[in-house]
Formats: sequence, C-alpha cells, structure tokens
Amino acid sequence: MGWSWNPSPESGISMQMIAAGGLEFETAVAGEGDLLALMLHGFPELNYSWRHQIPMLVARGYRVWAPNLRGYGATSRPQGVREYAVDRLVGDIVALIRASEAKEVLLIAHDWGALIAWAVAILHPDLIDRLVIMNVPHPMAFRREMQHWRQKRKSWYIFFFQLPRLPEWMLGARGARAIGRAFTGSACHPERFAASDVQVYRDAALRPGQLGAMVNYYRALFRHRDAVDLGDARVSVPTLMVWGEQDIAIDIHCTDDTDQWVDDLTLVRLPNASHWVQQDQPEEVNAALADWLDRRAV
Repeated sequence: MGWSWNPSPESGISMQMIAAGGLEFETAVAGEGDLLALMLHGFPELNYSWRHQIPMLVARGYRVWAPNLRGYGATSRPQGVREYAVDRLVGDIVALIRASEAKEVLLIAHDWGALIAWAVAILHPDLIDRLVIMNVPHPMAFRREMQHWRQKRKSWYIFFFQLPRLPEWMLGARGARAIGRAFTGSACHPERFAASDVQVYRDAALRPGQLGAMVNYYRALFRHRDAVDLGDARVSVPTLMVWGEQDIAIDIHCTDDTDQWVDDLTLVRLPNASHWVQQDQPEEVNAALADWLDRRAV
C-alpha cells in the first residue's frame, strides 16, 4: 500500500493508519499532547488539503490528525451507497475522537468534511470543544437556500452525480483531468495549485474504487437523506466560519443568518478566495484561525 501523500521528513508530518469504528483511516499525524485538532477534508480532496494549516496548529501546541475520509486514499472503502450516508460518516468522526483519547478537541472541516462536522457538532456537542467550518453552510441555511434558483443552479453537479457510472467515467477520464481542473479552473490564485499538488489528487482519484466512493457521498445524500435527525440543529460550541467569497458551488447567501442556529458564531469572509479557501489563501486563513483560537480559548 502506497501512501496518498508522502510528507517530507522535515515537515514533522507522518502518515499512519488509525483504527476507529471498524475502519482504518489513512491519517496525516503531527505534534503531540492532549489538545487534538481533527481536520476533515472535502470532495475531491484528501488530507493533503490541510498541508498549509498543520504546521501552524502544531506550533500552537496541538496534536493534529488529518484523516482521509472513508473511501478516500488508503482509508477503508466500504461498498455500497448506504455506507456513505451521513450517519455512517458522523460515526467515523465520533470513533476517531474517542480513539484519540484527547482532553480537548478542535474540529476543523471543509466542504464535505464540514457537512459532517456540522452534524457532529449538533448531535455530539459533548465530544468537541470548538468548531471551524470552511465554505459549507449550516444544514438549515443550505435547506433554505436550495429553495432559490441562485443556489440550485450552482448545485447542478449534485443532481448529475445521481446518475449511474457516468460521473465516475467523466471524473476519471484522461488521468482524472477533471479532478485537477476542479481546483485550477475555479481558484482565485491558481498559482497556489502547482502541478505536483494537483497530481496528488488526480493520482488518488484513480485508485480502484475511489471515484465510486467519492460520488456515493452525493448519492447517499439523496437516497438516505433521513439517515440522521438533526432536530432543531442547534450548535452550542463556539464556531468559526471562514468563507471564500468567490465560491462557484455555494452561494454567499448561504452564510446569511447562520446565528439563528449557532450560539457563538464568528464569520470571516475572504473576498479574494474561492471554495478551496484554505489552499487558495492559506496565510489569511491561518491568521483568521489563530486570532479566533486566541479569543476562544477553552
């Protein structure tokens, strides 16, 4: 088994397989101690998407775990759409937190990872101390915005992904060229996505079965939409939302009135960042995160 990401020795990051909830998670690990920063990536990414944030968090005293989510990279890849429903994904994160035996947990997440993180914060607030969300709205805000054409037209790909086989074929064609273009074609700062960076994502997507697993997240979202009951969807833990305003997939109105559901919310909008915010403007994201951590110490 080859790692999806081979960090340099001087980075202080190692790749490990961590067992949790009956699965094995390919995880970027750095730092040590009882303060855990658990970082969840999105589609069509990997834990590699956190490469700019991990050193900053270690320097601030965190032990960092950045797993590849189920189906990604060398992480276990269960078969069938049902295995990618939200209840399964939430269960993975709960199992990882418990396996860490950390005394304090900072959950940081982007895109699909953020959708999962919202649900963890709503359903298991006792397991996390602070929450950081990047470019995915609170589930109730997204439900509201999907009533408007401005968001529906940006969510066209979710409907496309419901088709059998065709999405996997198109994403994997020409050496997963579409995976690479997802980043470089929509970034505000494409120079941040070197050919070697994009190749990490393309190579991982071409692992047998990974494209099917990735698309099954979206299929399960439709077919098993009642897999979890979020109740009033209240988030009680302090929450930071970092939002790249030039997001081609999620409308900026999705951030409106989030404080209806989040008791302690800080919203940081970055006008010159895309959906891939933590890679597009890593210095600005790191500064916002560090400032918020200082002001929201547990």
